Amino acid sequence: MRVNARFEGEAEQQLNYLAEATGQGVSEVLRTSVQHYYDQMRAQRNGLVHFAAFVGRGRSGRGDVAGSYKARLAEGWGAKHQGRAPAVHEPPPSCAAGTKPAKGRA
Repeated sequence: MRVNARFEGEAEQQLNYLAEATGQGVSEVLRTSVQHYYDQMRAQRNGLVHFAAFVGRGRSGRGDVAGSYKARLAEGWGAKHQGRAPAVHEPPPSCAAGTKPAKGRA
């Protein structure tokens, strides 16, 4: 396909810069630019299509995953953090209702 295009001002400067910086001719810079833009658009349009192909495809063998995911997360996190200090937003175990924190703790 033969294409005639007019580049003026900033677009002309950008095209000349790309040709000089890459050592390619103007036609090759334009072909490469179109290829890059095409690849970018295809990735954007197809990204969610590819992702959607994997959603819900796993086979855990469990029929209760949707209804019990919070309990399963709590079990997993509890096992992972067993014996570690509580997170900053959690009160230490020694600060039960009505008790004072240990010396040095606020």
